[in-house]
Amino acid sequence: MNRSTRLIAIVVVLALVGGGAAVTLVAALTGAGGMGGSSSFTPAPTTRPQPGATTAPDPALERFYNQSIAWGDCTGDGPAECAALTVPVDYRDPSGAVIKLNLLRIPASDPSERIGSLVVNPGGPGAPGTQYAAQAEQVFRKPLLQHFDIVGFDPRGTGDSDPVECLTPSQLDAFLATDPDPDTPSESQELTDGLAAFYRGCVQRSDQLIGHVTTVETARDMDVLRAALGETRLTYFGASYGTKLGATYADLFPENVGRFVLDGAVDVSLDFRQLALGQARGFETALRAYVADCVQSASCPLGDDVEGGLAKITDLVDSTDSKPLPTGQQDRPLTEALAFYGLVTPLYNRDYWPYLTQALAAAFKGDGSVLLALADAYASRLPDGTYADNSAQAIYAINCLDDPSSISPAQVPAELPAFEKASPTFGKVFAWGLVGCRGIQVKATETDDSVTAAGAPPIVVIGTTRDPATPYAWAVALAKQLKSGVLITRDGDGHTGYNSGNQCVDEAVEAYLVDDTVPEDGLRC
Repeated sequence: MNRSTRLIAIVVVLALVGGGAAVTLVAALTGAGGMGGSSSFTPAPTTRPQPGATTAPDPALERFYNQSIAWGDCTGDGPAECAALTVPVDYRDPSGAVIKLNLLRIPASDPSERIGSLVVNPGGPGAPGTQYAAQAEQVFRKPLLQHFDIVGFDPRGTGDSDPVECLTPSQLDAFLATDPDPDTPSESQELTDGLAAFYRGCVQRSDQLIGHVTTVETARDMDVLRAALGETRLTYFGASYGTKLGATYADLFPENVGRFVLDGAVDVSLDFRQLALGQARGFETALRAYVADCVQSASCPLGDDVEGGLAKITDLVDSTDSKPLPTGQQDRPLTEALAFYGLVTPLYNRDYWPYLTQALAAAFKGDGSVLLALADAYASRLPDGTYADNSAQAIYAINCLDDPSSISPAQVPAELPAFEKASPTFGKVFAWGLVGCRGIQVKATETDDSVTAAGAPPIVVIGTTRDPATPYAWAVALAKQLKSGVLITRDGDGHTGYNSGNQCVDEAVEAYLVDDTVPEDGLRC
């Protein structure tokens, strides 16, 4: 899972943003969606840990593992319940500062058939897990809703869990609109200056948590959550970057792994360049699939052949570099960067392809407003100029803390041939994304460099053959790296495989999570 710096957000793990059906496009465009943990709630019965669930890996952490969760009604209609979980900022200093993680759960719809809690994460990194859980009826099918409390949490530094902040909304607008593939020295300088300002802002605007938002630390938070939920073993569904988080948890706490599903998997063994190159290929494959589908229609704005349609898209995006398209918003024309975001967003889900057709048709007529709306949906930007969450900032902070690797602008030209071969349409953008972590000002205190989850029970890994953000090869690799990995292959389009219209995948996942029926390794759907 897609992700990031202003071009790591796009490049190194772009898709890691919002796995699968994390937030529907309509909800993202309209500002509808989940209920945040800042909602007020009334006291309700607590979740009390079961015997054996609260054993802490370190006696100094016992007060965190022994806490009970006081659930209460969230503000607004619906069955959602909200709460908070206390965890240490730095696990090396359990007596030091603490933060509260925002939680939201949807209780099992059939209490008499309830199995336990299913903890979920939509990816990003940076996407609020509470929004994912709040949309459980759209994300998960009836068997899971009946048997599990769907529990989402905003990972540290995201959503309402002490969110990191690096830029003001207007500064973030400018940052996201910056030329993603500079072709002049001044444009290159603008990109690197923007990155430096971003990371300075992270330190200036955020508290001490900014150095403690790694995947490893969030995985440790998940074990505290498991104990507080009263579960001796964690049952988990992670999408996109959520697969990296889940695999990391399984490596740290193999004895606490229950039934795990990792959908839209990230190959955690790859370095930042390999991830970017893989995503470049993935998005090119997805775009080609979209164009092949579009040109079969007489109303397709791309013509009637795939190569011609791809060339038309490339020409459009390139033209916005020198002449941004009007959008109806005087101060926000469609720049090349925003055109890129608008173009890739609908590739996450085949159901969104009609939005891309609509956007391209308008753009060819000189109207960039629909592509801008799609770009804003990617960044969680609302019509009033604010952002619904901090995912567009947290993705950089988390990814670059996990792996601060980067190259200099002077090194990018040497990378261009490989990236343009992998993706004639997107290659330059992904190559320039390799500079994305330059300027980061904090260093991780803990990382997990070799993930095998030795000793864990079977872990189901799902890969989709034409997944743009987490290429299928990544799922194959992760399933092999995990000692107990079990691979399910979905032949299809879009990001992630569960609840994407494939009955074979859906039934295999549900039989595993509900009945503990482990699917055949190598199952193809």
